[in-house]
Parts: sequence; structure tokens; C-alpha cells
Amino acid sequence: MTIAEPGDPSVLRISEVADPVARDGEVVIRVAAAGLNGADLSQRRGFYPPPPGAPEWPGLEVSGTIASVGDGVERWQVGDRVCALLPGGGYAELVSVDAGLVLPVPAQVDLVEAAGLPEAVATVWSNVFRIARLATGETLLVHGGSSGIGSTAIQLGRAFGAQVIATAGSDVKTAFCRDLGADAAVDYRSQDFVEAVLAVTDGRGADVVLDIVGGSYIARDLDALAVGGRIMSIAIRDSAPASLDVGLLMRKRALIHGTTLRARPLAERREIIADVEAQVWPLLIGRRLRPVIDSVFPLADAAQAHRRMESSAHLGKILLRAD
Repeated sequence: MTIAEPGDPSVLRISEVADPVARDGEVVIRVAAAGLNGADLSQRRGFYPPPPGAPEWPGLEVSGTIASVGDGVERWQVGDRVCALLPGGGYAELVSVDAGLVLPVPAQVDLVEAAGLPEAVATVWSNVFRIARLATGETLLVHGGSSGIGSTAIQLGRAFGAQVIATAGSDVKTAFCRDLGADAAVDYRSQDFVEAVLAVTDGRGADVVLDIVGGSYIARDLDALAVGGRIMSIAIRDSAPASLDVGLLMRKRALIHGTTLRARPLAERREIIADVEAQVWPLLIGRRLRPVIDSVFPLADAAQAHRRMESSAHLGKILLRAD
């Protein structure tokens, strides 16, 4: 599924391209499904080009079975059930990927639904736990709690012993967040999330904020932050420049850390995936973490899937089935 030109979902086109070949250290995956992410929408609009060497068509995560393996690959064999983190190219029937970015799909997890795991889990784990070092007993504030990232962050925060507060944009979405395990959920359209966080934490504030909005939210995140807190900024939905009180930042001894995942060096992405398998994958096996799927569209209906994501009506991940 290629992008004819930057624009709305109608620019997505089914195209024939050469089959990928597994180079040294790579595998080719026969795709069962691909997960949708906000980065895909930004790429389609012309704002987020793929990194050098990645396919030009979108798709940052897939599930499927190993179709072939390149020289030097010992762990994976043809037919293995897997999911993978990609720099691009997941909207396809076949995709090649470095073997170090591949994860096994446990028997307890549906192969199609597994496509909703790699990007969200790797993003949350690398930001909330590896960088921000969320600890047991701390408070995590998750913006966009009903999104794919948000639903994953809620589950992981709870699984590792944190108090979780989520923001979302309707009563249905806040109820969804609570059902996933959020201790509190705030409708940002009718409530001030800063006041709500301070009320829930008896005035202390959140230790870690996972922010997918940016812009004006950053200053409000700081207002809601505890002393020694960490703000992880991972996406931009509010394009306004962020403005904040640097004095307050200093008094709170706070950290604001901005990251992306797609363009990190391969060695860093391999480390994250290895850490995810060691620390998070046991939760899947024990059913303490699950992919939360809103809807599944055929690959040919990718435009419709993009429209659903842009409507913000979805709860959890949207997938494209590659059959």
C-alpha cells in the first residue's frame, strides 16, 4: 500500500513492488497484519519521511510467519509465528527486517492481534521504563489513554505497580481506560487534568507523564508534575510552540525528554526489543498484558482505516489484515 502523493487517505494505492529478499542478518516475514500508528498518518501527509534504507510505503509493525531467513540468522526458522518492529514497509504482503527486531508470538496471542504489539510496547517500555524509570508506587499520567499507546501504557503501568491516571476525550473513553486498569480517568474536554491529577495524588502530582500531545500540554504537564518528575514527550498533536515556566522546572527538579523510536540507531532498537522480550513478554504469557484491538480492516481498505484513526473514535489499535 503505497502513497501516491502527500495528502488525505485517498492517496493510498495498492501497488506491485519487488518481493523483499532477506540479506545477511535479516528475515522476511509473510505478513498476517500490520498495525496503524500516528506516524503512518504523518508520513501519508508528507511530514514524516522514512529513514534512509527503509521502504517508502508505511507500516511500523507487523505480525506473521517467517518466510525466509538470511545468512547468519540462527534463532528464526521458516514458519515461526512472529511480530516485528519496522522502520517502514509493513503495509504489504511481505517485509524484510533485521532479525534483532523480531519477537515470538506466544501461543496465547492471536497472530493477527499480535500486530498491535511491537510499536506500542517498544515505545512505552523505552520511554516510561528505560528512560523515565517509572518505579513501583509512583504515579504515571497517560495522555490519550484510549489510544494504542495509551492502552498499552495503562496496562504496563499497572502491571509494574504504578498508580495510573489517564486522560481521554469522552465518558466512553474514560470508562474504557478504567476497564483497562487506570486508577482514575479524566475527560479532558470537561475537566482540568492538572486539578484532577493533584486531587488524586493529594497534591503531590505525577512522577511520570507520557505526553502524545505536545504544544500547550507541556506547561500543564509541568504543573501536574511531582518534584523530581519526568515528562516524556513522544508525539505532537498540538503544533503550537511549547512555552513553560523554567523557574518551576528548576524548583521541581524535573526532566522533559523528547524521543522518537523509528529513527534510532539499529543497535538501540535491538536493545529495546531484547529488553521488551525479557521484561514485558512474560506478561503476555501470563495474560497480564493483551493487545487491545479496536478494528481490523483488509489491507485494500487502508484509506478507510486511516479515516477511522483520524476520527479519534477508535479504542485501542487499528489493524490492517494482509490477506
